[in-house]
Amino acid sequence: MSYVVLARKYRPKNFAEMVGQEHVVQALGNALTTQRLHHAYLFTGTRGVGKTTVSRILAKSLNCTGPDGQGGITATPCGVCQACTDIDSGRFVDYTELDAASNRGVDEVQALLEQAVYKPVQGRFKVFMIDEVHMLTNTAFNAMLKTLEEPPEYLKFVLATTDPQKVPVTVLSRCLQFNLRPMAPETVLEHLTRVLAAENVPADPLALRLLARSARGSMRDALSLTDQAIAFGGGQLQEATVRQMLGAVDRSHVWTLIEALALGDGRAVVETVDALRLNGLSAASTLEEMTGALQRMAVAQAVPGLAADGSDPEAVEVARLAAVLPPDETQLLYSLCLHGRGELGLAPDEYAALTMVLLR
Repeated sequence: MSYVVLARKYRPKNFAEMVGQEHVVQALGNALTTQRLHHAYLFTGTRGVGKTTVSRILAKSLNCTGPDGQGGITATPCGVCQACTDIDSGRFVDYTELDAASNRGVDEVQALLEQAVYKPVQGRFKVFMIDEVHMLTNTAFNAMLKTLEEPPEYLKFVLATTDPQKVPVTVLSRCLQFNLRPMAPETVLEHLTRVLAAENVPADPLALRLLARSARGSMRDALSLTDQAIAFGGGQLQEATVRQMLGAVDRSHVWTLIEALALGDGRAVVETVDALRLNGLSAASTLEEMTGALQRMAVAQAVPGLAADGSDPEAVEVARLAAVLPPDETQLLYSLCLHGRGELGLAPDEYAALTMVLLR
């Protein structure tokens, strides 16, 4: 059997498996339980946070017949009835997914709406899912307005977009809107830990922290990066190999730079930047890592009694440097690093620009 990538293999099959979107799960779960169902839903959010997944689970909840074939609308689809298995495998006749990025014209939308007059063939409801709906043309949006406002009782619309600002207000007003949030690195880390335990892949906690941060709130990105890291590391995840794969700056360089700045040691700053150049590590990534470290130091200085995460190996270094650097200088360095990233692209040599930002 061919290999299934982690992002597809561990796609949630029900609301209980969804992570990081409790506000959406609770609202939809309660609506399904009480059967107060809207006819059109709009899911917004960045890539890889679960918009298509929620759409499929919602379609299963609406059409699930239970293991005995006698079930009704439910917030906990069984996953074993014909409707559930067909939706999971993409074969359910009454669930239609339209990619608006490649089917954005009025003809494609009209072809979809022509199916709306026919009752469901197999399920309880027809569900039309339009992904990246903001890519539709204005004419296509206008063509669907009337059906979107007053669809037949057996039809549900599910729209998904990464850019709700481009969706006409006339469409927004006809939909129940849910914003799926980017996921916190801690949420991504917990999920990656569970996935790798299920896959029996040995993983260094520091490597997982790197992957969780690099995902930028997207669970799909995190799982795709993990797939890549497993292949790169020969079946295991070590911090050094993951850093090499991501091109991430070793935190030891970051601590060295911050300590050198605290002590006013210009030689150490220049030598560390030269080491970054020799290793081919990104200047922008260095400043980004420094802003993250300085932010944690500022919090430690402002709220000294705040409990640190015992599993975080960087907590000791953060506390040590927070004691060395005055709070006002921490804030100043944070601001310089933050604004310095914008100057890197203006300089002919990014490492020279990095040196100048830090020496400032």
